[in-house]
Amino acid sequence: EVQLVESGGGLVQPGGSLRLSCAASGFTFSMYGMKWVRQAPGKGLEWVSRINSDGGMPSYAASVKGRFTISRDNAKNTLYLQMSGLKPEDTAVYYCAKRTDTKKPSSQGTQVTVSS
Repeated sequence: EVQLVESGGGLVQPGGSLRLSCAASGFTFSMYGMKWVRQAPGKGLEWVSRINSDGGMPSYAASVKGRFTISRDNAKNTLYLQMSGLKPEDTAVYYCAKRTDTKKPSSQGTQVTVSS
């Protein structure tokens, strides 16, 4: 059974930083491209970033480019999202998913709240 467990969210002031983690199990993590998506209150799912199976070719939504960094550790079956320069508009539940998944993730996600 595929399991993705996100962690690392929290309450942070504008301009602050957080590092999200996504622990993967139930599939061969190193063979899949992965992505982060988010859902802000009252809004739809928004793609944030993706990365190839080997850690190459990271890409970012325009809204987070230059502030967020995606990475992965295939030995630990873990995906990361380093977020800095956080803004109130980054407030959302963040989910990880396989790059090719099209449905809303069924995992719980991790809440990020940016507020002073």
